[in-house]
Amino acid sequence: MNSFITYIVLGISLSAPIGPINAAQLDRGARMGFFQSWMIGLGAMCADLVYMLLIYFGLAHFLNTPFMKTFLWTFGSFVLLYTGIDTLKNINAVPGSASRGAQTGTSAFRSGFLMALMNPLSILFWLGIYGSILAKSIENQHFDQVLWNSMGIFVGILLWDVVMAMLSSFLHRFTGPSMLRFISLAAGICLLGFGIYFGFQAFIQLFG
Repeated sequence: MNSFITYIVLGISLSAPIGPINAAQLDRGARMGFFQSWMIGLGAMCADLVYMLLIYFGLAHFLNTPFMKTFLWTFGSFVLLYTGIDTLKNINAVPGSASRGAQTGTSAFRSGFLMALMNPLSILFWLGIYGSILAKSIENQHFDQVLWNSMGIFVGILLWDVVMAMLSSFLHRFTGPSMLRFISLAAGICLLGFGIYFGFQAFIQLFG
């Protein structure tokens, strides 16, 4: 049980630093409530699961190929720039209006999934941290313990997603339009910044 709690804490600590997912959760949740924010986090967690399975089944070398790195940096830049521009375009939209309210939970889930799936920084985590944990666990522990530790990481990620969704839901209920515009502005700038960074890394991969 102590080991499981340790891996839960690891999952929380890995999810907590500000990044495109957290920024998108805050913006979407502040405007449309808990469910929309949580669906973005859930989509991102499913992308994490994809990478975990790829590494578990020994496909890490495929993720490290120059082609895959360039593709992920490039497409990740496109997704983040598109999301950032869309966030800034809707900065003056009224919460719950047709322009934003028409977006479904499926849309939020897809957005979170794509942002996480096309984020090479996520790959670095799963290859570096989870890969080393997996190698050590397989060497010293049984398969069920390895699975238990992996579940602990995902429980930690899920808990953080719930915390972020609750925080953004609080902002949705108790902040005024000016604060919501500020949150959207900050989130949009953050997403654009990550998008530019990803694009720069793609340029280095291609021409560096």
